[in-house]
Order: sequence, then structure tokens, then C-alpha cells
Amino acid sequence: LRLGRKGGAMNDQAQVRRTYANQFRDFLDPDGGHGPHMDAIRKAINDKERRINVDLADLRDFDNANDSVLARSLLDKPTEALPGLQDAIAEIMRAEDPKYLQPTDQVYASISGSFGFHKVSPRELMSPLLSKLVNLEGIVTRASLVRPKVERSVHFCGETKQFHVREYRDVTSLTGLPTGSVYPTRDDNNNLLTTEFGLCKYRDNQSISIQEMPENSPPGILPRSVDVILEDDLVDKCKPGDRVSIVGIYKASAARGMGSMSGVFRTLLVANSVTLIGKESAQLKLTARDTRNIKRIAQRNDCFDLISQSLAPSIFGHDYIKKAMVLLLLGGIEKNLKNGTHLRGDINVLMVGDPGVAKSQMLRAVMNIAPLSISTTGRGSSGVGLTAAVTTDRDSGERRLEAGAMVLGDRGVVCIDEFDKMSDSDRVAIHEVMEQQTVTISKAGIHTSLNARCSVVAAANPIMGTYDHNASITKNISLADSLLSRFDLLFIVLDQMTAKHDRDLSEHVLRMHRYRIPGDDGTSAGLFNERRFEEQEEEDANDEDQSIPVLMKYNRLLHGPRTSGYRDLLHTKFLKLYIAYAKRRNPVLTTQACEMIVNNYVEMRQDATNKTIPITVRALETMIRLATAHAKLKLHNEVTQEDVDVAFDLMQYALYAKECDEVEKAMNRAPKRARTAPQQPAQQQEEEPQPSRSRASAGTSDVAPSVGDVEATEGTSSAAASDANDGVLTSAQFDKVFASYRTLSMQDEYASTVQLQDIEALCPEMSRAKILEAIEQLKDQNKCGPLDENTNEIYKI
Repeated sequence: LRLGRKGGAMNDQAQVRRTYANQFRDFLDPDGGHGPHMDAIRKAINDKERRINVDLADLRDFDNANDSVLARSLLDKPTEALPGLQDAIAEIMRAEDPKYLQPTDQVYASISGSFGFHKVSPRELMSPLLSKLVNLEGIVTRASLVRPKVERSVHFCGETKQFHVREYRDVTSLTGLPTGSVYPTRDDNNNLLTTEFGLCKYRDNQSISIQEMPENSPPGILPRSVDVILEDDLVDKCKPGDRVSIVGIYKASAARGMGSMSGVFRTLLVANSVTLIGKESAQLKLTARDTRNIKRIAQRNDCFDLISQSLAPSIFGHDYIKKAMVLLLLGGIEKNLKNGTHLRGDINVLMVGDPGVAKSQMLRAVMNIAPLSISTTGRGSSGVGLTAAVTTDRDSGERRLEAGAMVLGDRGVVCIDEFDKMSDSDRVAIHEVMEQQTVTISKAGIHTSLNARCSVVAAANPIMGTYDHNASITKNISLADSLLSRFDLLFIVLDQMTAKHDRDLSEHVLRMHRYRIPGDDGTSAGLFNERRFEEQEEEDANDEDQSIPVLMKYNRLLHGPRTSGYRDLLHTKFLKLYIAYAKRRNPVLTTQACEMIVNNYVEMRQDATNKTIPITVRALETMIRLATAHAKLKLHNEVTQEDVDVAFDLMQYALYAKECDEVEKAMNRAPKRARTAPQQPAQQQEEEPQPSRSRASAGTSDVAPSVGDVEATEGTSSAAASDANDGVLTSAQFDKVFASYRTLSMQDEYASTVQLQDIEALCPEMSRAKILEAIEQLKDQNKCGPLDENTNEIYKI
């Protein structure tokens, strides 16, 4: 055994402990009462504390200056070195204040700093690390109640009038061999002993389980866990769901019924210090080039479209849903007011639709981009599995609190697939999580509240498996209004059966299947080439000044031909970096944005049309969260009218059923937009038909009336005014014909044609000539098929 400068072998444990104490005293007090550690000890005395923090970096500097190995001894032989360090601290405290410590009081030393190879996760805890000091990082999944553990018991003998003292040690003790835990009832002469509980000494004891972090565990493998023993002032420092960094001694102990017979031992960690770490423990590493690239992307006019398309480029369509997922990853701003009110900033999204419309793939795309994500399914999870459960410890038999998926996903995203397969009793358990973002437990004598500040992304099927167009929205969705109102956005995703959509989707899917990674020729040798290609990519990334590529390399098979419809796609690593950078922004609401939000909310409440979710006050907060998330996306410091405009468009798209056409919704929103936001975002302008815009600018009115307004217009005055302009088709008339055609085509989706007389019945104020002119323009825009003049039928596309 090597100790300090002299070294040597000493078998006496007390002498070894004394030698370590002398060396640590020189380390703590090198200047005769001056130095940072002496100041920390004096501060602990003033604060009535008994735990001093010691940094390994300071120990290594002392070792280099004095040719000692104290830092290495602490890591490799903590059971010998750590008691010496605590003795040195206790001696200095008694010298500073003789009345501060009693003879039986104990002080503690917490070790921090760089642990090198001793910094591990629960999966990396192996037998070579037994009896060594390690730094363990993970997430707390279970926590037991705090119980007193006896250290010294005092017993009185009534016959001899003498006191008997007995000390108890277990595997957590640093000194001495473990003793039994049975109280003595009789002395050596078989006299009855009475325990004096007031004179006994106890120590707080708590057991927790640390599991490796979900984002760091290998996919497809069960996460590993390790039990941690907390004592004295370390108890109740953490609760289930917290991410902690624990320094402690890794030990082995014989389990009940094991060890002596089979030689198999259970392992545990005796904690020395507990430190809470953030959800993003790794600091965001940004180079100057990355910052310039992020700001350059944020200044693009199509920034929102670019990021949403890059989120899941392998999924065809669903542009609005992709935009909603981007805003969900960014989130709003969480507010905790001084009066205790908590305003959530996380966004919840529900997708309901037909099978095979990429709902589950959208969840996977969100999990791929989110820094922390938890995946679960409706049938494979219960209410307590999602929130928290009270279990019984098999060793001690006491009650323990075990965190569920939503508590483990705190500050992250929880993806729930097959949401409709959950039972009603289990689904009710997440009501509190989705609004108050806490899990309250009051069972088995445990009353506590756990944080579950997460965003929920759920996917479900309608009641009958497929969406019934003849039934209302509420009859298709078997979810209570109290649960639906907690979702900020509800998208109804339908399987569109049109020839053009099917052809475009087929080409997209075939490109995905034909794509191969460079170097993969389909043989076993291609696998090695694929690995070599991935290694080469990593080397190239390291060579470019550690900067992350912005755009993905163009591939004809993967991205299709370079036509006007091709869009650039951001690299996945850069997209993660962009979202992490933008998420840290805290934009504030402006006065104009607040007025616009109020006007939009009032209009939505007054509109009595059939919506997918009920319009409550939560819809107002939804608009605020979506607008704030879009302001984060653009790296703005204020929420502007443009952000509110984008949020309102997204809410309007989600509020109506999917079969309601976008142009028809634009018509229904036109009067509201005129009162709230005169200007429309660039994307909405691009989606409107080109002839409509040109004729709207040439017409007499700036705002197109809605369908209800046109139907409510009585009379002959409006019809006469329309027919007065011979040969001029107004924007309102064109939109009216288009909306009528779409409504009739969706009523009977299996029919291949739409009757011209049915369109005339929906547009009684328009002449046949103008209806035919509008249909001709729709055919030129590839929005409908040709007109059969013999049967007066319009073919669908």
C-alpha cells in the first residue's frame, strides 16, 4: 500500500486511517487557516451543516505538488481514504469551534469533479468497479419511504442496574465488519434487557433506483437499473422522474437466499453525493459557422416550410401536420406566476384517421428529432404505467413509488400510439398530466406530486376502424370532450382516393424502396461498404471544423427529379441543432398580437359550425402557444401579427374535418381575416388558385364572401350585380363553384363524375355560362376533369 511520499505497507486499519487523515489535513489547511477549503468549512459551521464538498481537481493539483496519490486513493480505495478525509474535516471543525460537534457526531465529505473512466451509466457498472468510487448518471424511477436505521442501541438491565450498548453495521458502513441487526433481549447472565429508545442513535435511510436515461439506452434492449442507498442529509434529495448525478461506492451484498449458496450477489451504490442535472445535461455545442447557418435559415421566407418538410421527408403530404409537429417540438413558454398559477407551454397533438396514412410514422419522426422522447402504445400501457405506481419492495416489503412514462418524459415528448385502444379508466389518468402537468399520488399512505411537464403526441383510429363520412365527427371519435379539449390540435387524417394523389404517393414510396446507401450493392460485401461509408461521413464531418452540414445531399432516387416542385431539405443533425437553439428563445407578446388573438378567439367561439374539438378557453391558450412557438422558429424576440396569423391558419385547418377543402375554409375565414389580419402569410397565398387572386384584385371587393354569406344573400340585387358584368367571373363566384364541386365530389367518393345540375342547384344566383367558365378554369388548373356535354357530367381526377 502506497501512502503519500514515504509509502509502505501498513496492516493496522486505524493507523492507515490516521495516516490518510494527516495527509488530508495538509490538503485542507495548507496555509494555516487560509484557503478555499477552510472558508468552506467555516461557512458550513455558520450554516449548521456537516457536509463539505471536495473537488478532485484540487486533489490532483495537491498530488502533483506534493508527490502523493490522494486522488487515486479516493477513487480506487474509498473505504480506506474517505474515512480519513472525514476525520480531517472533523478535526478542523472542532479546532474552529469546539462546541459545534459532539463526540459521536459525524461529518461527511462529498466528492465532485472529473472521474474519468469512473463516470459510468447503470449499464457500465461491472465487477471491476466493485469497492471503487464511481460517478453514476441516470434517471430516478423508484423511491422508497424514508426510514430510520439504528446505529447504536442502549439497553438497561433491571437486575444489575447497568446499561448495555451495542453498535450495528451493515454493507453501507465504511469501517468495520457488518454485524447482526437483532436487538439483544437478555444479557450474558440471561437477565432481561429493556431498550432505551431515547438513548439509541438512528440514521435516516432511503433506497432509490437509478435507470439509464431513455435517450442513451440502446434501442431494443431493456434499460438497466441499479439500487442506490441514501443516508442522513442525502435522503429526499430527489424524487421519481428527476435526472441525477450520484457519486458513491459500488458494493456487493448477498441477497436473501442467495450469495452463500450460489455465489451470486446483488449490487448497490452507497451514495456520497447527489446532484440534480437538467434535462439537457450536455451543453449545446455551437460553432460560429453553425450560428451563422441557423440565423441565415431563420431569415428565409420559406423557413417554416423548409423545416416542416425536413422533419419527415419520407412521409408524403401532411404539410400542416408536419408544421404542427415542428411547433410542438419548439413549444410555447411555461409560466409560473407569483400566486402559484402554472401555465403550461407544451403543445399536445392528436391524430385520428384511417389506417395506412402514416400516423405512426409521424410519431417516429418526432421521436427521431426530439432530444427526449418516450414511446408507448395504448394497449401496452395502463393508467399507472403512464403516470406513477405504488409498488412493494421485494427485499424490504415496504411501499415504493415508481415513475411512469410521462414522469420519465419530463421536459420531453411522450408519443402514444393506438390511443383509442386504451380503456376509459386508464385514459382518465392522463387528464391531469395534459393540463396541470403534474401527477398526484394519494394511495398506500403516500401523498405526493410528481412533475410531468411533457408534450403528448397521440395517434388513434376512428370507432369503426375507418372514418365514416356519413356520420358526424363526434360519432367517429370515441373520446370525451374533456379529453379532446386538452389537445391543442386535432387532425383528422383521411385516405384520399383520387387518381392524382395515388399516383404521386406511389412514385414517392417507390423512390424510398429503390434507394440504396452508396456502396451497398445488395450483397454481404455491401454491408461492409455501408459501414465504411458511415465512417467516412463521420470523418468528413470532423474535418469541416466540427460544423454540422446544413442541407442534405441531393439524390435523385431519394428526392425525386429536380423540378420546380423540389425543395431543399435540412440535414437531420442540423435540424436537431436548430430546434435546440430556437427552443431557448423567450419571445413576448405585443399589443397588436394580443388584439389579433382576442378577435380570432371571439370569431371561433361565435362560429357554430361543426368542429373537431370543442372551442373552450383552452383554445385561446393554444393560439398563444402556437404563435409563441412560431416566433421561436423565426428567432424573434416578440410575437408579431404574422406569428398569430400562422397559428390561426393551423388551428382553422385542425378545427375542420379533413374532407373540408382548403379553399372552402379560406372562404369561411375571409370575413374574420378581414377584421383581424388584413395580410395573409405567403404560404396561404400560394395555396389559393391563381385565377382567383387575379380576379380578386380586379374585382370590386377585396374580401371574398364565405359560402354562408353567399347563401344568405337574398335576392335579386346580388344576382343582378353579378350578371351585370358580362363575361367577367369574380373571385367569389369562382370559389363558390370550386367549393360546390368539392362538396359534391366528397359526398359520393366512389362515383367518378359530378352532375352539372347539382352544382347549379348549389349556385342558384349564377348563370350556367359563368359556371361553365369556372369549371373550364378548374380543368386548366388540374383541379377537375373535363365536362361531358352530352350527359352534363364533370369527371373527377
